[in-house]
Amino acid sequence: MSLIDRKFEMETLVNGTNSNIKQRRLENPYPWTCIVQARRIGHSVLETPDLGRQLDYYTDLLGFSLVDRQRKDAFLASRSGQLAIHIRQGDAAHCSALSFEVAPDTDFTAVARDLKNAGVDSDLASDPAPGISGSLTLLDPKGTRIELFKSWDAVGDLSRVTGVAPLKMGHIAFSVPEIHKVVDFYKQVLGFRESDWIEDYFAFLRCNKDHHTVNFLKGRTGRMHHIAFELLDASHIMRAADLLGQNRIKVIWGPGRHSVGHNLFLYHRDPDDHIIEFYAELDQMADEALGYFEARPWHFEKPQWPRVWLQEESMTWGLPPLPDFRRQREQG
Repeated sequence: MSLIDRKFEMETLVNGTNSNIKQRRLENPYPWTCIVQARRIGHSVLETPDLGRQLDYYTDLLGFSLVDRQRKDAFLASRSGQLAIHIRQGDAAHCSALSFEVAPDTDFTAVARDLKNAGVDSDLASDPAPGISGSLTLLDPKGTRIELFKSWDAVGDLSRVTGVAPLKMGHIAFSVPEIHKVVDFYKQVLGFRESDWIEDYFAFLRCNKDHHTVNFLKGRTGRMHHIAFELLDASHIMRAADLLGQNRIKVIWGPGRHSVGHNLFLYHRDPDDHIIEFYAELDQMADEALGYFEARPWHFEKPQWPRVWLQEESMTWGLPPLPDFRRQREQG
């Protein structure tokens, strides 16, 4: 079945005049096949019309370590020593690229051949970013550049921790016009798995034990919806909230706990108006053969299988988001 032709099948329950999406488990085949298996999300490339302003926010408030600064580029690392953010001077604020780590024995020449056979162009690049000696680049269906790398060196100043100091960039979400085409691309080309859906408009995909690494929300533009950074625990999230308050940055949603992924969360906007999520306690898929997420006290279902959620059950606790959060979806 082609990437374009596959349709997401939903069952419906009809009761009088009410029609609801039927709650059901998602079936993920095991084992599975793909062109190349993504193992971990690396860094994102965020273009900005004001490099200095974004750099101040990500270093002073978020606490990322500046690895390298050039005239139009700044590379930032997390407290774990991994490259997390590449800020690039550009005409408009948007996410232009993502990187994913693959197995160290991956043959990029063979992968490029398989991609070409699937109708996907790719190119090899040398020294694309600090700590990364080489990559294979391609475009996903919405036009985001994907950079695959198979080795990395620790970067950044690990001796001092300031600001929020996230552990890593954990996941990223995009609004996409053709959600099923994009989901199929990430599954069939990069080996992602479906963790959950909210009805038929919001997909959560994983490439390792983390519940989701990329999210796709049905929309019009193909723009980034939000980017998320993992914190240690609930107390770390509250400390982050205090830092936001001290800097007069408004929290637009949270704290709370999602039902989809069951993570604690806190959202705000960065100076370029991107939604930023801080999260902790994300569901874990420890064993793909078993196929369910590790049990947690806050799970209503035991075992907690990948499934389709109704919109009204997508929160475990917390208040609804402010209108400023919903603005992102209204804009597409």
